[in-house]
Amino acid sequence: MVAKSDPNSKLIAENRRARFDYHIESDLEAGIMLLGSEVKSLRQGGSNIAESYASVEGGELWLINGYIAPYLPAKTWGHEERRRRKLLVSRKELSRLWNAVGREGMTIVPLKLYFNDKGVVKLKLGVAKGKKLTDKRETSAKRDWDRQKARIMKQNHQG
Repeated sequence: MVAKSDPNSKLIAENRRARFDYHIESDLEAGIMLLGSEVKSLRQGGSNIAESYASVEGGELWLINGYIAPYLPAKTWGHEERRRRKLLVSRKELSRLWNAVGREGMTIVPLKLYFNDKGVVKLKLGVAKGKKLTDKRETSAKRDWDRQKARIMKQNHQG
């Protein structure tokens, strides 16, 4: 996990819904090409990756529908909030992702957007397969049971 003491490394946005909607098979870290106003906006914490996804198009990886709030001091030279942003991964990773999406019907889902220990914005991507409704119910039931179990254990230790 990232160090709490370092002011540069911190979580910007997390897609908590992704683990509920998808089976995450593997994950990888990607760089993201941003404008200056976007980085400044992220430092203020204005972003959302919940409805976004990544796509391989024309031999490049793109983040689509990721929201970064406008940076007000930039005014005229600001950025579009939901523009497509290029993601930076190695050629080997790109071909692996392309194969996973093309052949196996996987989806590339953004999991976390964060500043790494060097203060650079990184995006953690998950290669995932969509869950069916029954799987979602199962996940929800398991989570409820774990909560209930923890509550019972806590009561037994106190009493």
